[in-house]
Amino acid sequence: MKVAAVQMTTGADVSENLAAASAQIRAAAAGGARLIVLPEATSQAFSAGRLDTQARELDGPFAAGIQALAQQLGVVVVAGTFRPADVVDKNGKKINRVYNTALITGGGQHLGYDKIHTYDAFDYRESDTVRPGTDLVTFSVRDGDEELTVGVATCYDIRFPEQFKELARRGAQVIVVPTSWADGPGKVEQWRILTAARALDSGCYIVAAGQARPGGNAKAGEPSGPTGAGHSCVVAPNGRREAEAGYEPEILYWDLGLEIVEKTRRSLPVVAGSVEF
Repeated sequence: MKVAAVQMTTGADVSENLAAASAQIRAAAAGGARLIVLPEATSQAFSAGRLDTQARELDGPFAAGIQALAQQLGVVVVAGTFRPADVVDKNGKKINRVYNTALITGGGQHLGYDKIHTYDAFDYRESDTVRPGTDLVTFSVRDGDEELTVGVATCYDIRFPEQFKELARRGAQVIVVPTSWADGPGKVEQWRILTAARALDSGCYIVAAGQARPGGNAKAGEPSGPTGAGHSCVVAPNGRREAEAGYEPEILYWDLGLEIVEKTRRSLPVVAGSVEF
């Protein structure tokens, strides 16, 4: 089954981001992809204004627009968006938090995964404005007689191996990871190590789609907020990097060979012997 990881840069306007994402989904579908993964924060980029003012449930314009296109093209799409969550008091100020949600739509499915591990690191506190999710999510993609079980994680989740192992125990053969990784010294190197490690931990393919680096190659390696460092990738269950993007916008394609999943898990049965999540 062919998958696509769409690396793009989104901005502040949800309707403009929907139009840009739709064009990329059409291109990926024309390239033969059956499962198409877009970045975290596809509907509204981080650092592009308050998230709560444009957060909508999965029947809102952004999610409904992606759903209609996925149905039209006969594909399954995963794309980062935000949903209303709760109201918290911080230093006497009311904050409307959101869920950082990976929309999953197409193939008769329309659901979301709420990011469990919020990015509270490097002097940044995502949990101030984003409520952590609690539930793991898997879904199915069918292509003729072939059916794929897919798990979902988002960006900072990549640092937590237990989540990936549990998704594998629940049947995932592939784990998709929408992301908006921060750039800076050593950040891409960490990303490469972590994606390979999670593939080895779980015996799954990792298909990670990131926000392209704002400013592209000219800004490569400079410190930034969580607005994207590119380097979307497909990593095989044996840790081999099958495809990788750079800093600029790009669509990666890969034909998944599920026999590698079975072979790797027979040779290295780490998931079967690990402690449950």
